[in-house]
Amino acid sequence: MTEAIRIDGLTVDFDGYKALDHVSLSVEQGEFFGLVGESGSGKSTLLRSIAGLAPVSRGTMSVEGHAIAGHRRSRDFFRRLQMVFQDPYGSLHPRQTVDRQLLEPLVIHGIADQESRIQRALDEVGLGSGFRFRYPHQLSGGQRQRVAIARALIVEPSILLLDEPTSALDASVQAEVLNLLEQIWKERQLTFIMVSHDLGVITHMCQRLAVMQGGRIVERLTSAQLAAGVIEQKHTRDLVLASRGFTREQQF
Repeated sequence: MTEAIRIDGLTVDFDGYKALDHVSLSVEQGEFFGLVGESGSGKSTLLRSIAGLAPVSRGTMSVEGHAIAGHRRSRDFFRRLQMVFQDPYGSLHPRQTVDRQLLEPLVIHGIADQESRIQRALDEVGLGSGFRFRYPHQLSGGQRQRVAIARALIVEPSILLLDEPTSALDASVQAEVLNLLEQIWKERQLTFIMVSHDLGVITHMCQRLAVMQGGRIVERLTSAQLAAGVIEQKHTRDLVLASRGFTREQQF
């Protein structure tokens, strides 16, 4: 298969603190790939590095066969690769309507046929035309995240980076958004990289995953291996145990 993203020896250093420490990773085209780990493990920093939102100290990176040098990214890069952030309210401009926020990336990339693209994007994420002229504060959390997804998809990228896309949502809404993402992935045949602390979500959604700790990848698994408990690293086993939640010991 063709590589969508290849990373070799990536290091991100914030004033002496290594948020990423010589990370290497390969994601195939059309793959749904997961990144898991405890808070501060570096998984979100890795996504931001790929998107050009975190300064890379060392290492090499290529996206769809094109080498990426330094912190700058081309306009074509941002059309091919889009990111959906954790907080749907923070990622949307509070004083712009949904229509304006979907129009902006079309204008930036010089994409015509704007009216039909906006309507199609809203339909694809399950929002009708009645949402076009609402403001973010008039939407629920799930609706805001659907707008954020529509904004990312409207320029027709080939790679989508998802940074904890459902962690700020209620459980019932989480399932709806995850089902939507899975449907989009299958229909559009995109490459998805999802960051999550929820191993259940990663196991269900992703084909392969990498476990991160202290800015490094400590284990690579398929979702089938994770589900079957075929795990080598103690840290991964600890994450699995923690994901089961609190259980009270029975006393007799």
